[in-house]
Amino acid sequence: MQVKDIMIQPISVDKADTISHALDIMEKNDTRRLLVTHSGQLVGVLTMRNLTKELGTRKKGAKPASSLHVATAVSDNFVKILPDTDIDDAITLMKKKGGVLIVTDNEDIMGWVTPQEILQNLYFDGFAGEMMIKDPVVVNPADRVSHVRHIILENNMGRFPVMDSGELQGIITEQDIAKAMKAFRELVSGNQQDARIKNLIVEDIMKMGTKTAYTNTPVAEVVDMMLENNIGGVPVLNLEEEFTGFITRRTLVDTLAK
Repeated sequence: MQVKDIMIQPISVDKADTISHALDIMEKNDTRRLLVTHSGQLVGVLTMRNLTKELGTRKKGAKPASSLHVATAVSDNFVKILPDTDIDDAITLMKKKGGVLIVTDNEDIMGWVTPQEILQNLYFDGFAGEMMIKDPVVVNPADRVSHVRHIILENNMGRFPVMDSGELQGIITEQDIAKAMKAFRELVSGNQQDARIKNLIVEDIMKMGTKTAYTNTPVAEVVDMMLENNIGGVPVLNLEEEFTGFITRRTLVDTLAK
């Protein structure tokens, strides 16, 4: 199998567009990233992580997302590959670089491959307990959202289980934080933003009732769950219903690369 067999056409945005517009496109298309172009040329990739970083920084003052431009949050975390690149080689590159694979031919953009396409087209053997992250970073419902934002950027992860007294309460993602930061910039006046954001806690924006798997759940079923619900991570419970690990799309891609 080659890259051209699984690549898709990316949804794109211009670097001159606003971050608010880009977030609207992401929400409308239920996607975590956009291809950034300008005058028909590749500029980079806009990810939810970069938006979380950009919207939470104080360097931009109190400007709303509608006045910040995509160019300020573009990532160069991608690799250009040819359409006839073997899938095994593509997966190795994705693990090594951590970004997405942009398929080009004579500098023309043909498509791209993200972890989603890998999950959709390859079969995963084994069980959740064998592939999960066994000691994942977790957060508490009472943690400040600004603190979790720093954890996301420091650990280069987009989602965390929310735990309280040993019990799984839900999930918080970079998308939740980016949307919250956008709302603050648009609805709260500049001189009140810092104080209000400091009071925003995980419990205010986290997702409840998250999908879960068990250590003995076949990984193929976990993949189907991720794709069907368009979620990027699944908490794993042991047979006593205790939280014991976490599986993400990147975890699965890394496993394939090994």
